[in-house]
Amino acid sequence: MDKIELKRRTRKFAVEVTKFIEKQPSGRALNVLCNQLIRTTSSVGANYRSAYRGKSSADLINKIIIVEEEADESLYWLELMEESNLVRAEDLIALKKEADELTAIFTAIGKTAKTNQQNNKSKKS
Repeated sequence: MDKIELKRRTRKFAVEVTKFIEKQPSGRALNVLCNQLIRTTSSVGANYRSAYRGKSSADLINKIIIVEEEADESLYWLELMEESNLVRAEDLIALKKEADELTAIFTAIGKTAKTNQQNNKSKKS
């Protein structure tokens, strides 16, 4: 998957979560969880876009770490919604799968970027 496709995928994730949230009933607890979820899912795409505009490899790595954390946090909010029975579990399957896959992708990107950074430092020494 290239950068452009991953950019589209992160944006689609935020859009799908937004649509999901708009279909939910209003309630104090669910509203709080939905607010947290919309923040984290939109942050995944926003920070990924920002990562490749960074000024250095260290900046890229820091942003990718943020993206990984936000994707994982998105999964957390989805799990809370499910475990508290505030939404139907079957409505969360695809969103949870995507959050989990994005977390794995950005974990791998972060590891690769760190390895590349260390290799570049070794070559310069």
